[in-house]
Amino acid sequence: MFERLFSPRMVKAAEALPGRASSAFPLPQSHALNGQPLQPPFPEGSRRLVLAMGCFWGAERKLWQVEGVRVTAVGYAGGFTPFPTYEEVCSGRTGHTEVVLAVYDPQPNTLERLLVAFWEGHDPTQGMRQGNDVGTQYRSALYAEDEEQLARIRASRETYQRRLVAAGLGAITTEIALAGPFWYAEEYHQQYLHKNPGGYCGLGGTGVSCGMGAGDEAAQLR
Repeated sequence: MFERLFSPRMVKAAEALPGRASSAFPLPQSHALNGQPLQPPFPEGSRRLVLAMGCFWGAERKLWQVEGVRVTAVGYAGGFTPFPTYEEVCSGRTGHTEVVLAVYDPQPNTLERLLVAFWEGHDPTQGMRQGNDVGTQYRSALYAEDEEQLARIRASRETYQRRLVAAGLGAITTEIALAGPFWYAEEYHQQYLHKNPGGYCGLGGTGVSCGMGAGDEAAQLR
């Protein structure tokens, strides 16, 4: 990946790069695995969740495998700079973190499956890093579509925090908020590990399970 300028301190809005009024590169059009459009409008009834769990290459691969997920796309969120580029985000001067947009069918337990994949798929206690990837662009985050989804996310955090404490681990540092703008990443980042199966994936969890089987996610995450 791009040589990173490590930045463990969140940039202030007044210090952030100014960005631009439109994208600096052509926006991606379709998903490399299923051919679905990567941009709205999405299928009627779809829900959205934006997740950040370190390098977005491995995160996207994990999330497109979740049952009920229709489309995934990688991008940038949680910062200040409009229409950022990858190099700008990696400088630490945009405030964004690398994220995955998951568009999903709100069938029973799909959100809970996404949250299980999220909590178990990375270490949410590491602050401005994920493993050897250091910087604000690798911080853990969940950005909700609405207040109802936000409440379910917060409940899942409390459930997983209890399990982490029982395992002797620290406090969850995941940023949880209502979603702001999602800025699409460059086309070559989209579904990267499908296009490059041997590519870099720094994803790694704590080894602590959410303690859920396929049929009881909803009961234990609410």
